[in-house]
Amino acid sequence: MKGRISNMKKVKPGIENYDEWRKILKGKKVGLITNPTGVDSTLKSTIDILQKEVELVKLFSPEHGVRGDIQAGEAVDNYVDQETKLPVYSLYGKNKKPSGDMLKGIDVLAFDIQDVGSRLYTYLYTMSYCMQSCGEEGITFLVFDRPNPIGGIKVEGNLIKEGFTSFVGLHPIPYRYGLTIGEAAIFFQEEFDISCELKVIPMLGWERHMYYEDTGLPWIMPSPNMPTVDTAVVYNGTCIFEGSNISEGRGTTKPFEFVGAPWLDEAQLANRMNEYGLKGVLFRPVCFTPVFSKHAGELCKGVQLHVIDRSDFCAVKTGLFLLEEIKRLSGDSFSYLEPYTSKGKPMIDYNTGSDYIRTHNFSAKSLYRVWEREAGEFQRRKKKYHIYQ
Repeated sequence: MKGRISNMKKVKPGIENYDEWRKILKGKKVGLITNPTGVDSTLKSTIDILQKEVELVKLFSPEHGVRGDIQAGEAVDNYVDQETKLPVYSLYGKNKKPSGDMLKGIDVLAFDIQDVGSRLYTYLYTMSYCMQSCGEEGITFLVFDRPNPIGGIKVEGNLIKEGFTSFVGLHPIPYRYGLTIGEAAIFFQEEFDISCELKVIPMLGWERHMYYEDTGLPWIMPSPNMPTVDTAVVYNGTCIFEGSNISEGRGTTKPFEFVGAPWLDEAQLANRMNEYGLKGVLFRPVCFTPVFSKHAGELCKGVQLHVIDRSDFCAVKTGLFLLEEIKRLSGDSFSYLEPYTSKGKPMIDYNTGSDYIRTHNFSAKSLYRVWEREAGEFQRRKKKYHIYQ
């Protein structure tokens, strides 16, 4: 392992591309949207870097908070950051889109957050909403670019259908979209008519084929249930279970790698899944007891996904086959979760971008062929927004 790390190509995130951003932020009053992943390669926070270099006047909090101390789905309130004494305005709660008052006194709103390469991550849409507000208020929006941890080449999954957008899918993009956060900002601006002055500070040394381990950068959990790069690799597949009564492993040490429920036969499920011969992955029978979230305190039986070849592994395809098989083995015990509000749709509809999965006795094999065509169309569109080779 020591040899591998020493031979790695060191990538510098956008915050270390000083020459590019200093000339933009010099003499400006700056607001910053960030969380614990906003650090340089020595783990110095973007907050500290900007405080010494420019006039940093406000912080803005995405889901999980500026310091990453809030669990998924919990509202974030406005508060004062204890370390900097700067005001922190919540962008996860009542105000997902910053108001003119929140942006008052800011010349540039900067964004520095590590994404995970999934359309379900709310950070993407925090960025999109902020771009929209900056356009309305005449404020420059600046993105410090960061690696896509699962690479910038492969694309997987369907596009969200009209009427099924949400904060886990605001724009019609596939589960795995193969862009960096900076490239995604350019894509959003051009494809979805967001009119703002956008500046992207590129990374130095990043290449599209790289997974996060290839960058030489330390991994910081982007959210409480994304502990490793391995989690990000499987997330676009097993996240589909968030819309059901099946545990996706939240509340365990292997979120999204463990999938199960109290009524399943773990050996039977593992055998069935391995018989499909899905590329790049093996399934191991496993028992686990979540300490929070679904089935907290109950023994769940299911499988652990072991990705043995990332280049062959297709997370979205795997998730569809696993959902189909678990539904078959669960019988009447399986259900999709009810909508959170009387006016909302079930979570599975928002997650999958339509109501097809919920309302049809779908075939994973047939459905994936349709989704594959949608992914191919997106793959062609996205290439003109690439910053990196």
